[in-house]
Formats: sequence, structure tokens, C-alpha cells
Amino acid sequence: MKIKFKTIAIAANSKNKKIVDIARQCCEVLSNQSLNILLSEKLVSLDKFKGSKVSTDLQISKKADLLIAIGGDGTMLSCSRRFGFLGLPLLGINLGNLGFLTDIAPEDITSSLMEVVNGNYLSDKRFFLQASLNKSKETNLALNEIVIHSGALAQLMEYEVSINDNFVYLQKADGLIINSPTGSTAYALSGGGPIIHPSVKAINLMPMFPHSLSTSPLLVDDASVIKIKMVNGKGNFKLSFDSHHSLTLKKGDYITVKKTESVLTLIHPQDNDFFSSCRNKLGWSSGFIKSH
Repeated sequence: MKIKFKTIAIAANSKNKKIVDIARQCCEVLSNQSLNILLSEKLVSLDKFKGSKVSTDLQISKKADLLIAIGGDGTMLSCSRRFGFLGLPLLGINLGNLGFLTDIAPEDITSSLMEVVNGNYLSDKRFFLQASLNKSKETNLALNEIVIHSGALAQLMEYEVSINDNFVYLQKADGLIINSPTGSTAYALSGGGPIIHPSVKAINLMPMFPHSLSTSPLLVDDASVIKIKMVNGKGNFKLSFDSHHSLTLKKGDYITVKKTESVLTLIHPQDNDFFSSCRNKLGWSSGFIKSH
């Protein structure tokens, strides 16, 4: 059953003029529909707009039915961790480059928002990855990928991978990318990883520049529990989460990675199509001319 949104939050990671202008346009559309508008603290300059109120993250997560994130995929990743993980559905307006998570182009804001707030939209669920280090109960989240890598200098590391307590391999490589289907069009794609449709329930493990001629990406069931043990400790190795946060690793450390129970709900305009996005954003079929 589709939700009819009543209170809509607007969030951004920047105060630049272009983003504020887009946010103002969103406010105009939403206020004309007599909807309540909550603004993230970066959009304080729009506080006087009819029906709007600057709110904290906590207030937004408790009161909003939908969050509109304005920016690129980086903004969507940030909003996913701050709000989406808590159950708040997200809709993205794309001001970035590829924008696989942000669907609406600035020129389509009025028509697309009108459709969405009137209940004409698509939604899908995406899982997060979580990782814990050694016996710590503290976990860190990633929507796209968790990466083990060297620091400033490229350097081979050696690590051991087990899945569901079954030994898989001992590998020498520059690092390891563990990504969700959502992250298959992000960092993993640049490393030659497979594109995974969002509906596929899988996690991808992809060694970075492995010291082997026979190593390939490995897809496993999304219910798998993945454990990586650091075999060597020379160098400045890091564990990073969507490139926004990192932990330092040493010899003997082990990392446990699995999906979270909480999921992200993404809201899309009704004409959204994953394969169309791939064609447009990755240049598939470029130069192809339809014969009919």
C-alpha cells in the first residue's frame, strides 16, 4: 500500500546557491499542496518560507513521511545513513554526475514532485552492510561498499576470507571491496566488478589488484556472514565505509561483515527504470540508432 505523504523534509549537505534555489522550488511545489515542510539545518535561509520549519535530524526522523535529498549520490549516501536507516523513505534530486541513487533532474522537479506527493511513484528496498572490528559491539554502516585498503601508498596486503565459517581463500592484493547491489554501480564498478540489479539478493567480494591470475569477483547470498582476517600487518591499512569514515587495521584484526535488518526505502518517479539509468549514465548503446 502506497503512503500519501503529509510531512516532507528537504535535506542538503551544502548551502550553495544552486542547492538553495532547488530547495526553494521544492518548497513552492509542496506548499501549494498544503503539505508540511521540514528543512535541514543547511537550508536555514528558507526558514521563512510558507509552511516550512528548520528542524534537527531527530525531529526530521520522527515527524517526516518522506525526505527529499538534494545533491549527488554523496548526499544520498549521507541521508541514507542519517535518516533512511531509521525507516524514513528517500527521494533524490540529482545535482551530481552519475547519480544512480538520485532520480529527478532539476528541470523535472515540479512535475515529478507533483506525481510523487499524489501517490504516483515506485519504491524499492535496499539493504545496508554493517561491519564490526574484532570483538567490538560497535558497528559501522555502508550502503554502497565496505573496503579494506592500504593508506597513502599502494601496498600488497594479505588477508583470509571465510563465509559462514567456511574458509574461502587466502589472498594477496591491494585490498578488498565488499559491496551491495546498490554499490555495484559505484566504486566496485570502476574496479571491473559486475553490475548487480537492485532486486538481486547478493553481496559481492572483489579483490583489488590481486596478486593472482585466477582471482575473480565472488557473489554470495545476502544472508552470508563474511569474516576477513588480516594476516600481515606491515603498512597503514584501513577499513572504510562509503568513503566517509575509516578505521585503522593491524595484523591479526578480523572484520565481520553482514547485511543489516534495517532497510532503505527509495522512492522513484513512475517512469524510473534501472536499465534505462544504466544506458543513460554508463553510455550503453551509445551510437546505436533505432531502426523502428
